[in-house]
Amino acid sequence: MSSTGNDPDRRGRKARRTRDTLAQHAFELVLERGLRSVTVEEIAQAADVDRRTFSRYFPSKEAAVLDTVRGDGDRINRALRERPAAEPPLTAYRLAVLDWLDDTEAKPWHLRPRIFDLLVMAEEEPTLYAAYHHIRVDAQEESVRIIAERIGADPRRDLRPAVAVAAGAGALLAAQAAWVRGGRPAALPEFVVQAFDALSTNLLDSRQGGPAPHSNTQGSTA
Repeated sequence: MSSTGNDPDRRGRKARRTRDTLAQHAFELVLERGLRSVTVEEIAQAADVDRRTFSRYFPSKEAAVLDTVRGDGDRINRALRERPAAEPPLTAYRLAVLDWLDDTEAKPWHLRPRIFDLLVMAEEEPTLYAAYHHIRVDAQEESVRIIAERIGADPRRDLRPAVAVAAGAGALLAAQAAWVRGGRPAALPEFVVQAFDALSTNLLDSRQGGPAPHSNTQGSTA
């Protein structure tokens, strides 16, 4: 009697191949012709599947196009889990991002063909930017859970994990924005270092040119 024990594995591999094929065709078609000129039906046809199959894997063409960068948040979180436990949360997040940038096997954005072009497009297309925002939020929620575990905190009551991730993810987002607007595809690591270095400065210091901190001290009246 033949064994069917491997059938779930085969089905899983086939599903992964179908998803990857759809994502790759979406990526290529949208970068070639523009987001608004490509339909879900055209992506499905290029992948040799029907519209229903496309909808089984992706809720929209934007989600399919961005599937190629969804895994990068997972890679940063994987690196975050592997950081030494003694590192402060924000330091661990920063070094996890730098570990991701140094990973030549998985290839971060600046080493992967046309990711720069995709993120430039995401800055210009509201629906693509919104879909990318959801991807970032999902990754950040996982980062908060990881940081909470590292410091033994309950993220529902302790704001430290969320604040650390918000600061680190904000620095990465600022670096990405400078990168795509600067027109230098190889410069992402440089911008990331600059953004995280900015967090180490006293951004609330009024001597740096910002408004003076609020004071409750009442001045004298004439």
